[in-house]
Amino acid sequence: MSHFILLIIVTSLSLIVQTKHSGTRDLQDRIKHKLDSLLTDGYDIRLRPQYGAGPLHVGISIQVASIDSVSEVNMDYTLTLYFQQKWKDERLAYKHDNINVNLTLDNRVVDQIWVPDTYFVNDKKSYLHTVTRSNKLLRIEPDGTVLYGIRVTTDLACMMNLRRYPMDEQNCTLEIESYGYTTKDISFYMMEEGVVGVNNLELAQFKVMDSKLIIKNQTFATGSYPRVSLSFKLKRNIGFFVLQTYLPCSLITILSWVSFWINHEATAARVALGITTVLTITTISTNVRQSLPKIPDIKALDVYLLCCFVFVFLALLEYALVNCSYHNNLARMKKKKLRQKMKESFEAEEKKKNANYSADFCVETLDDDGYEDVETPNHKLNHGTGLQDSGCTSKQSFDSPLARCGHSTKRRKIVGSGYSGGSQWKGSRADKASKRRRQTYDRGSSIGKRHRGITSRPRKPFFSIKAPEIEDVIKIDKVARAGFPAAFALFNFIYWTFYTFF
Repeated sequence: MSHFILLIIVTSLSLIVQTKHSGTRDLQDRIKHKLDSLLTDGYDIRLRPQYGAGPLHVGISIQVASIDSVSEVNMDYTLTLYFQQKWKDERLAYKHDNINVNLTLDNRVVDQIWVPDTYFVNDKKSYLHTVTRSNKLLRIEPDGTVLYGIRVTTDLACMMNLRRYPMDEQNCTLEIESYGYTTKDISFYMMEEGVVGVNNLELAQFKVMDSKLIIKNQTFATGSYPRVSLSFKLKRNIGFFVLQTYLPCSLITILSWVSFWINHEATAARVALGITTVLTITTISTNVRQSLPKIPDIKALDVYLLCCFVFVFLALLEYALVNCSYHNNLARMKKKKLRQKMKESFEAEEKKKNANYSADFCVETLDDDGYEDVETPNHKLNHGTGLQDSGCTSKQSFDSPLARCGHSTKRRKIVGSGYSGGSQWKGSRADKASKRRRQTYDRGSSIGKRHRGITSRPRKPFFSIKAPEIEDVIKIDKVARAGFPAAFALFNFIYWTFYTFF
């Protein structure tokens, strides 16, 4: 009895399996025949669905997989996405043939049915993934609704405004449009999924702040075409640039101020430090510009690099001013000592000449009344001999020729010799003495002027500017020690305030 029951169970299971297998084979056969009839019997791939009955509604769904890179040099960004389109083609409907399943077909069937001619307007270069097979999806529902999806990576143009680089925000878009069908033939709408995956995007230098989807009509000379525009608002992360550009430039600028504490006589040390910092800032600026497009706009980073270069260059010029002032002071002191020495030598020479002239004047000059000079041992009047005191005493002024005689004289009147031409002789001798005095004074004056450099000194132009005389060159370094850090701190405050809040 038990064996009989077991035999009945095995027989029933085998009948069920055979029935199911035959049903599956029957379904496949019916689908095969239906597809053959749909794709061959009267299906024209050249005509869109609902041709002549109004525009065909095409649904669009976008799933953003990743934004791989953003290039400022090429003005583009790389986007990988899953792009699905959905439309209804009644010519592919099979719900009246007792087939109530969705047909997921091989991607090669896509070439046998009509698909929309959508394209990416701002595409520069793109490719369809083919590993391990061509990444295409084709699904047909019983009512003739077709779902077509692809996985594609594309380089899309993105016009960037780099005036605030690297604290900028960029708006990059994905433009989807029908290439040949106008708004009279096709209209786009977003599927329930819409745009997904934007919140999960992570980029190295950017952060996706927001996304916006717009459906509009774009008019050209050939007609008005439907367009879907998806825009991404990208904000650049400044952390990389702080570590790679801003911080090194600031430290190099501060390093250039070390020369203010180095002795101004250490020329080699201060010049080497100044030139090294200037060349380092130049190298950093060159490397930064290589990663940016050659545009005429002045970027925020260019402003900072340029100001750092100016501070470093001014630090080098500050030592040039210190060195120039120091050597000018040395030359001025040497010139002052030489002028003092020449003045003392000239005064000694003048005293010597005045002494010689006074001696000659006292010996050779006769009085207007016919007296002749005679040396006496004392200064008293000799009434018995007819001699009288000449008055050449030490109490007279030093400027008087008689006071510089160096000896006392008494004049004796010549009488009784029958001399009658005293007046004529007196006048001629006086004129000769006066002439000799004038020549001596003129000669002394011209010699003094030549020694002083008056006659040979060139006339300075009225527009010449005299540099200020700085007695202590260390004052320049002291002012620079406080002025440069204060100016740099003020610049940083204005720079970061402006580019952060405005």
